[in-house]
Amino acid sequence: MIAVFLLICSNGIQAQTTQTKLNQLQLVKQFEGKWECKISKDSTLFWNANSYGTGLEVNFKGVSKGKIFVEGKQLWGYDKQLDKFIIAAMHKGQGINIYSAWFLSNKKYESINYNDMSNPEKASWKIEGEFKSPNMYIETTFVNDKTIRTHTNARVK
Repeated sequence: MIAVFLLICSNGIQAQTTQTKLNQLQLVKQFEGKWECKISKDSTLFWNANSYGTGLEVNFKGVSKGKIFVEGKQLWGYDKQLDKFIIAAMHKGQGINIYSAWFLSNKKYESINYNDMSNPEKASWKIEGEFKSPNMYIETTFVNDKTIRTHTNARVK
């Protein structure tokens, strides 16, 4: 009787702590398409994400008063061992930045500098994002746990 009780209890505990693994490859597809983000009264960031391999290829540019002030490319690749995306980002005329991003739920994701992967809770820079609909998501950027900006990104039709 005791053995049966212990078996039932241990199976119940295991069932409660087991979580369904998120399909990162499927979830990242939410980013595919053309997007725009109003970053100030007269400045907008435009970006286009296309499926590429196990991730995304992204082209972006920022425009202010009709002039491009930033442009670049990103390559998002899925790392199966980490279950996260590694992002190589290059701004025209600048060096490379490496990030990591992953979904925490079907709608929420996080991104940090790749150098902080060993201890993500201590990352000095972090983005938290959430898809509010298939055509809109909001990103909040934190530096040293303080919000420095929040932007809304809208799908361009």
